[in-house]
Amino acid sequence: MTRDAIFARIVELIEPLNKKGVPLVEGTTFSGDLEMDSLTVMDLVANIEDEWDIVLPLNMLPELETVGQVADAVARLAK
Repeated sequence: MTRDAIFARIVELIEPLNKKGVPLVEGTTFSGDLEMDSLTVMDLVANIEDEWDIVLPLNMLPELETVGQVADAVARLAK
């Protein structure tokens, strides 16, 4: 799966959680732009992990602030 395809699928997973209708682009932030709380973020992480059968290490999560960073991480872990 290409990185672009991963990004597109992550956008699809975020869409139901995007209560404010914020445009989902590479630089969209979870806390600032989407105003997601920690519980919502953990739900999203669980969905991403299930989708690609990966585990996002907890120590990696604080570094993943944007949709693009999450796509990069999934692309690395899903290889």
